[in-house]
Amino acid sequence: MVRASVRRGVSRALSVPRRGAGEGGHVIPRIVPTPIAPLTLPTQPLEPRRVAPEVLASTLPGPGRDKLADGAVLAVTTGQQPGLFTGPLYTIYKALSVIALAQRLERELGAPVVPVFWVAGDDHDFAEANHTTFLNAQGDLADIVLRERPADAPLAPLARERCGVEIRGALDQLKSGTPDTEFKADVVRWLESAYRPDVTLADACAEALQALLAPRGLAVLRAHDRGAKQAAAPWVIGGLGTTLPDGYTPVFVEAGQGRDRLQASGDAFVTRRSRERFTRADLERLAREAPERLSPNVLLRPVIEAALLPTLAYAAGPAELKYLPDAAPLYDLLRVTRQAPLPRWSGVLVEGRVEKLMQRYGLGLEALDGKPGELEARLVRESLPPEAAESFGALRQELEARYARLASIVTAVDPTLERTVQSARNAALAGTQEIERKLVASVKRESETLVRQIARARAAVYPRGEPQERVLTLASFLIRYGPSLLDALGDEVARWADAP
Repeated sequence: MVRASVRRGVSRALSVPRRGAGEGGHVIPRIVPTPIAPLTLPTQPLEPRRVAPEVLASTLPGPGRDKLADGAVLAVTTGQQPGLFTGPLYTIYKALSVIALAQRLERELGAPVVPVFWVAGDDHDFAEANHTTFLNAQGDLADIVLRERPADAPLAPLARERCGVEIRGALDQLKSGTPDTEFKADVVRWLESAYRPDVTLADACAEALQALLAPRGLAVLRAHDRGAKQAAAPWVIGGLGTTLPDGYTPVFVEAGQGRDRLQASGDAFVTRRSRERFTRADLERLAREAPERLSPNVLLRPVIEAALLPTLAYAAGPAELKYLPDAAPLYDLLRVTRQAPLPRWSGVLVEGRVEKLMQRYGLGLEALDGKPGELEARLVRESLPPEAAESFGALRQELEARYARLASIVTAVDPTLERTVQSARNAALAGTQEIERKLVASVKRESETLVRQIARARAAVYPRGEPQERVLTLASFLIRYGPSLLDALGDEVARWADAP
């Protein structure tokens, strides 16, 4: 676990504005909310209840677990598969969302509400979890890949995929690639304490989240832990009673080729890839003796969350909000009260260098969300000498007018020549555009600094054309700006949720 001083260093609460001076005079990024959907709190009443000891035993120690264990409670949950160095920013945004939503609901309901993060260690998608992306000291995108899984390797759950000795190299890449700041040592120690060679990716991610956010009340549930798996087993077995539109049940079993979907076949079940056959009695025996070998798919998982925890609401991303309604039949089948799906908080961190560029050229964030080269070409075109822009504009207008007049004269004599005139007009305009393009390219070569600045600004807010929160990790931002950034994010998310 992270030592106490480091934990305080990365998570202590300060009163920080949305943009302002952080510790040591560092100016934290401007936080720009990008709402996923309107936030409407659940109205369906739910009776607080106690959480089973097995589930509590699978929850990491901290104020959140203490609150879960302190009698009848309610919960607001979210979840995510484990990721290298906690994965993309939206993992942190999900966690901050449930913290704020729990505070709001507790105030309104007058009952204890606990924010719970469900670490989905059953997930087997190593290609999603084996890497992270950050902005290096120069402001360019940099990738860290832990290692690749061989194509013929079994699809083992991340709860059984150890970080391995490669984690040292991954940490070294982060250390060498980021700027030296007063915060760097604490952030690196935080990650080193969680991501150790002998620890699985699932447990490492859980420990890192717990060290960062447990002081804010987050309960981190290791859903892959044996206690939680034993508690979930009856509902996982119950999921065998339904077949989804894709022809498979919502249940996975860990078999010869790793985690594998089960398909009903007569009086038994067959795995999709390895074609192994299990009777229901076989699966029930696994549920008793090796429950970690059985797991839910994405539709059954929220049902099991609601079964194990008194869950009022689930904070979801845009993709989850689309597919969660498809789980409705499973709630009915297993007689579980459905929690309300709520949008998580979403936003963009706009660093000072990006902000200055945007202000200098009058740009909004949306201007950076385009094909590489488009914005650069537009800004370079706008920087052309006025007489050049005027000449091109005048030439286009003159060509349009001349060819329009020619068309009216020619077609009056022979209407079949209209297409010929149109082709000549288009060729003349294309020639003008080609001259302008080459002029812009020439100026662009002389404007390498501007082009480089725009490329880096785009990488910072829309890396590789994706939303920032889906690509970049929090770690490099914490190295630059320290715990004040986390405090500012917490404050912004609390405002969004109207939390106290």
